[in-house]
Amino acid sequence: MPQLLQIVVMGVSGSGKSTIGELLAAGMHVPFVDADDLHPLTNVDKMTAGIPLTDDDRWPWLKKVGEAMAAASGTGIVVACSALKRSYRDAIRAAAPEALFVYLDGSRELLASRLGHREGHFMPATLLDSQLEALEPLGDGERGIVISIDHSPEAIVKTLLRELV
Repeated sequence: MPQLLQIVVMGVSGSGKSTIGELLAAGMHVPFVDADDLHPLTNVDKMTAGIPLTDDDRWPWLKKVGEAMAAASGTGIVVACSALKRSYRDAIRAAAPEALFVYLDGSRELLASRLGHREGHFMPATLLDSQLEALEPLGDGERGIVISIDHSPEAIVKTLLRELV
């Protein structure tokens, strides 16, 4: 199993980034970082209030995400990060050029259902539509894997581990 992979588990809120990221990191025996923990308090306050972040809000945060990945170049890492737009992924790749993106793809209905049942997270379900509007799926030339979230987290991680070997 490659131990030095730098993986970003990406997708909109409710796609399972943190759950899949933690399980994947454990399966790969590498550190896990939730990029939500790297947001400045001003960003968290805006999202808690149901206010979508602007690109200006995101650039310093994305820089921190890239720096965390670059710092783990010798150990490997899995980071859960929305990385909704290609420009955001480019900002991460500026610091971590070998980053591999795992895009968790799911229907709006499934995502909304998951968000409706989630407790204790600062991101309200009301921001789902703004995230879906901003989402730019992986494009040509982007190193990554697209995987459906229609299966259990364990099944998704098992598939990912097979593909990453």
